[in-house]
Amino acid sequence: MIRNPVLPGFNPDPSFLRVGEDYYIATSTFEWYPGVQIHHSRDLVNWTLVARPLNRAALLDMRGDPDSGGIWAPCLSHDGDRFWLVYTDVKRVTGSFKDAHNYITACSTIDGDWCDPWYVNSSGFDPSLFHDDDGRKWFVNLRWNHRGSGTGGNPANDSFDGILLQEWSPEEGLLGTSQVIYHGTDRGLTEGPHLFKRDGWYYLTVAEGGTGYDHAVTMARSRAITGPYETHPERHVICAAGSDGPIQRTGHGQYVETHWGRHYHSFLMGRPQQGPKGLFCATGRETGLEEVEWRDGWLWLKQGGMVPRLEVPAPSGAEAGPDRDAPVERVFSGSLPPEFQWLRSPYPERLFRTDPEALTLIGRESLGSWFEQSLVARRQEHAAYAAETVIEIEPEDYQHAAGLVTYYNRHKYHAALISDEPGLGRALYIASCPGDWQNEAMVRQGEAVALEEGPVSLRVEVEGARQRFLYRQDEGDWRPVGPQLDASVISDEGGRGEHASFTGAFVGILAFDTSGQAREARVRRFGYHPA
Repeated sequence: MIRNPVLPGFNPDPSFLRVGEDYYIATSTFEWYPGVQIHHSRDLVNWTLVARPLNRAALLDMRGDPDSGGIWAPCLSHDGDRFWLVYTDVKRVTGSFKDAHNYITACSTIDGDWCDPWYVNSSGFDPSLFHDDDGRKWFVNLRWNHRGSGTGGNPANDSFDGILLQEWSPEEGLLGTSQVIYHGTDRGLTEGPHLFKRDGWYYLTVAEGGTGYDHAVTMARSRAITGPYETHPERHVICAAGSDGPIQRTGHGQYVETHWGRHYHSFLMGRPQQGPKGLFCATGRETGLEEVEWRDGWLWLKQGGMVPRLEVPAPSGAEAGPDRDAPVERVFSGSLPPEFQWLRSPYPERLFRTDPEALTLIGRESLGSWFEQSLVARRQEHAAYAAETVIEIEPEDYQHAAGLVTYYNRHKYHAALISDEPGLGRALYIASCPGDWQNEAMVRQGEAVALEEGPVSLRVEVEGARQRFLYRQDEGDWRPVGPQLDASVISDEGGRGEHASFTGAFVGILAFDTSGQAREARVRRFGYHPA
């Protein structure tokens, strides 16, 4: 069976691609570096991370990008010769404007060195590239309308001003004039366009309803690529709005016909649970797959309705892969483990280095900086887990600190920090930014604890909306530090809510040195243990 989510943890906006008997899913990474995650499968059940292609400054530099900016909604395609990747680097998220710059890169192999990008346009976000059977390539993206109320083409949300189509070639760039081919339905917030062709029809799928609980996959079709497009008889192919099942927030996906002759659609999803302030998705926006079928020239979920299932029949006799609920123990010995990423910068050598014995974090800017932050982390993939690490640091003053952090963005984090405290010397304290968008203040949680010399083991235990930090030295007993914390803050729904930020929860290690002296901390191991 296909077990949803197929890509657990922060893996949103799945672009789904088949090349022969190989299947790929590319997902958004927002401000996390390197940009775009690409997973590979041969059976649709077992998926392996094979590439993060936007891995150098020529392809991506996100220093200064805001939280939930950066890489939005990539599109991965293949024209029979090369892989093509279309992506947006969003430089502004809030207010009237979205400064969203769209690029294309290409590579002959999925895990090779992708070429320096072609800049395409900045008219909006969520671009995709369609390769027609006559050899022409078409660039599709949302057009963003900054002018204000009543000016857009869809009254449900007039900033989302239609889906643009324009021919593009690598030699000449954009050709002819752009035109709006679809304004969407009354659900509004029409974005995430993907085109494909079947039986003489051009099919357009879009995401609608925003990134929250009203999200949906909408479908339309036309005999001509330029339209007019008629909308699906039921408007949406996938939508969990109004349902009460374990899968919610479904939308933004792509269709694939498999080499087995069966049909599947990827979709974005969330797994909500109850928190002190309502529902929240601890594991962020994830990727699922559902089987679809053709009836009367339209796609429908094969099992009926619009709500995807947790388990879906696989197209072949796939064998179960590694247990994704098993503990993961990492020793930092020469390279960063594949599940770890960092924030924004194409110059990781300024943030950390690895040697055969440890990961060294180079203290840079403050926790929450949008430029150079020494934070290395992995996705939270389970509602309940524990994470452990061992940190070596000898801080000279309170401006130098390192520790263990559960992190969503600069407004939403909890951290156990080792620093120098006046009157205590080297000490451990808990600090949070609990979703306060007004002053972004770091709030102390409880009293600092004096530490002995030597390495410090730190642990965080998360169970749903509850979180607690612990510590020990010299392999003694774990001792709690600080109060029980609200883990639901570390989610889309925390702070200002699901439409204000839309990435995912991470757990990792960090160091900062706000004196500017780049003082360091060493980390030898990291464990992630699903509960």
